[in-house]
Amino acid sequence: MQNHDMTVTILGSGTCVPSLERSSCSAMLEINGTRLLIDSGPGTMRRLLRTGTTIFDIDYIFYSHFHPDHTAELVPFLFATKYPDAGQRQTALTIIAGMGFESFFAELKRIYGRWIELDPDLVKIIQMNNQSTDLLELNNFTVRSAPVDHNPESIAYRITSPGGRSVVYSGDTDYSESLIELSKDADLLICESAMPDDYRISGHLTPSLAGDIATRAEVGKLVLTHFYPECDNTDIRQECRRSYDGPLVLAEDLMTIKIGS
Repeated sequence: MQNHDMTVTILGSGTCVPSLERSSCSAMLEINGTRLLIDSGPGTMRRLLRTGTTIFDIDYIFYSHFHPDHTAELVPFLFATKYPDAGQRQTALTIIAGMGFESFFAELKRIYGRWIELDPDLVKIIQMNNQSTDLLELNNFTVRSAPVDHNPESIAYRITSPGGRSVVYSGDTDYSESLIELSKDADLLICESAMPDDYRISGHLTPSLAGDIATRAEVGKLVLTHFYPECDNTDIRQECRRSYDGPLVLAEDLMTIKIGS
């Protein structure tokens, strides 16, 4: 019987703050040989190599929003793809993001020009609705998105395998009812938890808020990620346990989580 399960690798569990232990936010999903990269902050490509994955193995890139700690390596990713003359990329790279990405990408090309311009057959852009939920059905998986409270273009993703297993990636967000609805009964929720409870900032979650979202959504497992340095001096796990008593993981770079059996 064909295996429809997914493997998740945390490539970056940190933020914009430079760290030897944590690269900026990024994750990779593998579904039946298809590789999805979600966000590509600084350090992503080196982390990919540590997993034995090259940029040419990536079939899709998803962006939760356009902040540099989530998109900064798009330019070097495309620049490296041109060596040697894009000869190693055999299929198109599909980039999926919220509305406004085409304009964002056009500005990058205005600045970098031919250095990041690939053959039109090698790059495809899909913009998801960032005002309401949206659905995209692809060959090996289904994508559902929902707007979250961070930036105007910010969206969270729910990726579902043909076998029905699902992973939700929150991106950066404040407490969002839309994220709870999107995450309902998901096997895994990868949720930002930028600051400890006592240091909460607008547009981001804390451990207890992320835990509350996971509890209300009744997810199978919660992974907290996107840790600022303040989290290193706090018992993040205990703070999350104030609102969530299910399976809990604190993300670390290069951590792998298998979904299903």
